[in-house]
Amino acid sequence: MRYGIEEVSDKGLTGEFLQLPKSLYKGNRNWVCPLDNDIESIFDPAKNKKLADGEAVRWIARDENGCVVGRIAAFYNREDAAIEEQPTGGVGFFEAENDQALANLLFDTAREWLSARGMEAMDGPINFGSRDAWWGLLVDGFEFQPLYTNPYNPPYYIELFERYGFRNYFNQYTYNRRLAAGELNKSVYDKVKRLEGAPGYRFEHIEGCDLRQVAEDFRLIYNKAWVNHSGVKPMEREDAERMMNSMKPIIDPKLIYFAFFNDEPIGFFIMVPDLNRVIGRFGGKLGLINKIRLWFMLKVTRRADRIFALIFGVVPEFHGKGIESGIINRFETEVKNGGLPYKTLELAWVGDFNPIMMRMVENYVCATKHKTHVTYRYLFDRDREFKRAPRIGIKKQS
Repeated sequence: MRYGIEEVSDKGLTGEFLQLPKSLYKGNRNWVCPLDNDIESIFDPAKNKKLADGEAVRWIARDENGCVVGRIAAFYNREDAAIEEQPTGGVGFFEAENDQALANLLFDTAREWLSARGMEAMDGPINFGSRDAWWGLLVDGFEFQPLYTNPYNPPYYIELFERYGFRNYFNQYTYNRRLAAGELNKSVYDKVKRLEGAPGYRFEHIEGCDLRQVAEDFRLIYNKAWVNHSGVKPMEREDAERMMNSMKPIIDPKLIYFAFFNDEPIGFFIMVPDLNRVIGRFGGKLGLINKIRLWFMLKVTRRADRIFALIFGVVPEFHGKGIESGIINRFETEVKNGGLPYKTLELAWVGDFNPIMMRMVENYVCATKHKTHVTYRYLFDRDREFKRAPRIGIKKQS
């Protein structure tokens, strides 16, 4: 089979780019159709500030009959690229029928485009933006429904990536546990008792709080907790406020918790209702009618019975003091009081470069690995030494 490739350059081609997965996954009961607006915002300069100092491009591939059978996007941001050992761009939103020649054409096209712009490696499949969305290739857990904006793909994609030459840069684990009180590790409750005897600590959800202050507290913790992780830049105030405002329609205040010491924010645990429990029938469209349906199912009928844990962080100077236990225990208090209409909790995006977080989730939260995604890296110089992602908190050697 011979294939042709075409850059997405107009509304019609954009529609074909968005339509392909809807055709590929037809009949798959686990796949949930993403919202078209969520995808399109990645490639909109007015909504994605990474495009101010970078570029993004999309292609579709057609077979001999003119049918769209594959797609891919490539992108880079100069500041992000410079952080890596070699200038590194990304590929994402890959979808294709099961043909290595088709996949190779898509990967080659992206690689050549990135190389012409000074890149020496590409990560994929990743997002051109926040790491909590569209990041990684699903390699285990195909029988489970994905979380909102989390990638889902057929198993054969693994071979398509690895046969091309992509190598495992890091694993991302999703953990699952049922929502029930009294099921945390005993050491959690012991640490909570010690914290209760120490003045200055408090743990609260955000019900009744000003969202601008919530955004600022989040930003302060985030910048301290992730500053040493490769590829992560400090968050600006407007970015934090924009993120919180974008979440406002789906926020349940009793799912967002902060830890404070002497009224200074030192930790957070942010969760949201999982929208994939609701949007599956929307066909990717979020017009006025579906927005009303979404609000009704989230706030009235409570159709979203699964919680999506977005991010958990504690500032470094308070590591080892039981802050995670205090936050988790405060959340469990709400579960025990029966104020939460949810059945399960999934904690996504726990990287294998962060063993401390893995131990916390497994040993204290008592959650089990549910799904695994892989972020791959492809070095353009095939003779160059490949290195996996450095562990969090360990600075790279000069």
